[in-house]
Amino acid sequence: MKVAMIEPCKVVKESRVTEKASLLTSKDTCYTFEIVREANRSEVKMAVENAFKVKVKKVRILNRKAKVRRSRTRRTRPGYVGGMKKAMVVLAKGYKIDMM
Repeated sequence: MKVAMIEPCKVVKESRVTEKASLLTSKDTCYTFEIVREANRSEVKMAVENAFKVKVKKVRILNRKAKVRRSRTRRTRPGYVGGMKKAMVVLAKGYKIDMM
């Protein structure tokens, strides 16, 4: 049974620019991207290499689960803080992605 792969241009949703992500970028050339839930490591690697014309050394994937949060104004109905799937991509030596 073959599994249909996701198109590389649809795998990466956006880049995540946080304090921790920018620290990793300056230290280890590790970039953080939000990706679609169905993507795996090889699809993320192929998508980043095709989109940014770089060589990817390593891909780490994290799943952040959605959390239930209580609102002060709507106490009877809980709300949800959305979960996401993100990938931390380490590039090979000599490669760099210009985010600006």
